[in-house]
Amino acid sequence: MDDIMIVMKFGGTSVANFEAITRTIFIVGSKLDQKPVVVVSALSKITDLLYKIADSAASQDLAQTTELLGQLRERHVNLVKELLEQSPMIMEQALARVNEICNDLDKLAYAICAVGELSDRNKAILISNGELLSSTIICFTMNAKGIKTGFVDARRMMVTNDSYLKGEPIVDEIAARVPGIISEAYEGMNAVITQGFIASNMAGEQTVLGRGGSDYSASLIGMAIDAERIEIWTDVDGVRTADPRKVKNTKYLEKISFEEAAEMAHFGAKVLHPLTIEPAVKKNIPLYVLNSMNPSGKGTAILRNELIEDGVKSVSFKENIKVINIFSMKMINTSGFLRRVFEIFSENKVSVDLISTSEANISVTVDAGEKIDRLVEELSEFCDVIVDDDKAQVSVIGKNIVRLNGMLKKTFMPLKRCNVYMISQGASFVNISFVVDREELTEVVQDLHDHLFDNPEELETY
Repeated sequence: MDDIMIVMKFGGTSVANFEAITRTIFIVGSKLDQKPVVVVSALSKITDLLYKIADSAASQDLAQTTELLGQLRERHVNLVKELLEQSPMIMEQALARVNEICNDLDKLAYAICAVGELSDRNKAILISNGELLSSTIICFTMNAKGIKTGFVDARRMMVTNDSYLKGEPIVDEIAARVPGIISEAYEGMNAVITQGFIASNMAGEQTVLGRGGSDYSASLIGMAIDAERIEIWTDVDGVRTADPRKVKNTKYLEKISFEEAAEMAHFGAKVLHPLTIEPAVKKNIPLYVLNSMNPSGKGTAILRNELIEDGVKSVSFKENIKVINIFSMKMINTSGFLRRVFEIFSENKVSVDLISTSEANISVTVDAGEKIDRLVEELSEFCDVIVDDDKAQVSVIGKNIVRLNGMLKKTFMPLKRCNVYMISQGASFVNISFVVDREELTEVVQDLHDHLFDNPEELETY
């Protein structure tokens, strides 16, 4: 795949409406010499609407299901008419395909409504329709505008295990399939378009990668075709030093390392899906986070570690978490105790973010949405367990930050007025994280950001 050099992924806000799609097609058109593979999400808010349709059908609310299905069809039909008004023949073809997809969706939703039962498999089929609709409409529009575009159904190349709603990609199978399918689709074409988020298992049954998985799809495709670069087009000018929706006076980051980006994504930054980095790292493919509303902007380059300077890059946070405190005197001088505890976490499929241990205590953080009742019950058979709700997690992220003189002082200075329930330092020297009361989060993050980024010269590597 030496001639295909670039994967371009466009998120929901980049394909939200007529104006956004027109911009996106212009961006793709400016890069045809780089042989783009275009990966698109569903239109903005459509995946949320599909989840509502699934819930409504499962609860056998026929009237609401019908209304929501009508909203979905109307939005896509109207968009086709807007985009293809000047190309009536192509418009008719696009409308026929959009209505075909919507008809299949209607049949499935009404069948679910009739029986009042929604399997994971059927839910995966249902929620995948957003990407199928958006990619279909954009493909027809690109062709109408003179960009000869091949359409690829991502389910032919993105292969996962049998988890219908959180499919784990089978990377070797993806790497084997993708190059041939993309090459075939590119014959006689200027570009190829496919979907993010959706996949199939080895038996050909529909799966999805989970919410936000389109970034991950793009990175996996880039890895499989040895792309020269992977571009993630969103609605912000790259990665910033904190979430600008929560923090004032954030700064733009020109470049960060793969490791820093992975930590930011894992610890709450919204710009990238947490798993996006891994496939790019395997082939050392640069990732770029760019703004489709400002195509001339530089964005943020995500590069290998040796190209990035030391220093603090970001204050990230998770707004709503639980802290699980596990105490037992049996931990002291007892081998196998930690293994037993974390086996219970694994068996209950509860993911842990931060871990802190002492002689007789283990503290971990989990997302507030995790179901932990059974976990706590099993742990309580041999430990004392206390769960603290309404907590927030804050992470300071950067290359070699623990080697910066004054780092710990500047990190914990803003915390003198609030309670800190847990502190965790990554062994990779990339993050320092701590837990505070959720109600204190906004003030803590703003103060911390001000301390770290207003006077960075005070921090020197030793």
